[in-house]
Amino acid sequence: MQPEPSDRLLSTHRDHDRHFQQNRFVYPVLSRRSRGISVGINLNPDKICNFDCVYCQVDRSIAPEIRQVDPAQVLRELEETIALVQSGRLYDDPRFAEVPGSLRRLSDIAFSGDGEPTTYPGFLEIVRDVAALKRRLNLGDVKLVLLTNATMLHRKDVQEALEVLDANQGEIWAKLDTGSEDDYRTIDRTEIPLARILANITGAARKRPIVIQSLFVTLDGQGPGEAQIVAYCRRLKEILAAGGQIHCVQVYTVARPAALANVGAVAAADLDRIGGTIRRELGLHVEVFRGAASRS
Repeated sequence: MQPEPSDRLLSTHRDHDRHFQQNRFVYPVLSRRSRGISVGINLNPDKICNFDCVYCQVDRSIAPEIRQVDPAQVLRELEETIALVQSGRLYDDPRFAEVPGSLRRLSDIAFSGDGEPTTYPGFLEIVRDVAALKRRLNLGDVKLVLLTNATMLHRKDVQEALEVLDANQGEIWAKLDTGSEDDYRTIDRTEIPLARILANITGAARKRPIVIQSLFVTLDGQGPGEAQIVAYCRRLKEILAAGGQIHCVQVYTVARPAALANVGAVAAADLDRIGGTIRRELGLHVEVFRGAASRS
């Protein structure tokens, strides 16, 4: 049993605000899944996304302050934020003051933000530039992480960017929240068919091991049932049977209030049950991250 984090630390885990100091594109967060400080790069400041997930915490009722990415400013902000983390000055900020020593490390640089990062037209170029910056700063142990819904992994420029990630301690964290078309459309709310997501994940996973990130929620108090978990496991089996490599599966739930009132966190025991089913049925490495209310 892990010790209970303080309320301040729980608050820090919940706080994934993409505005930090005067930065427009780069923001540090204490990441449960990265087990340290993750420096995010928001490539979708316009808040446009090809998914409309029921659990999304991006407030699209407020107009974006900026709509265009400035690559030069991204790199400036990134280098300055990395310096804050490495020098320890980040922890002078009240939002990070309660971070324990074991988590005071630069874990990764993540392409993420207020939408799907691979839809950014300059995605390949910014990945190349960030990888070059990482090499220049001698950050060999720091991962480059792409958090993606996998909708664009079939595009040639995105595939080239994935190869850059491969050469620079990169990881792909691909979203797969459900196993059936109906559940997928209910949770992720998109017109893009589930078949494309599965094909893109499989294609990427044939070339390198990937991480599957699966966020489970309750809707009107009802969490995923046994049939839904069976369908989800069936999709993972299909990826493996087609030659896909899965490094691990991240099973988690919402840690902060969702935009929709009927969306809630799955109970810790139910997340453990889902994780246990995946391990038993597929023999995969599974990491379970409970909601903040569960204090773990």
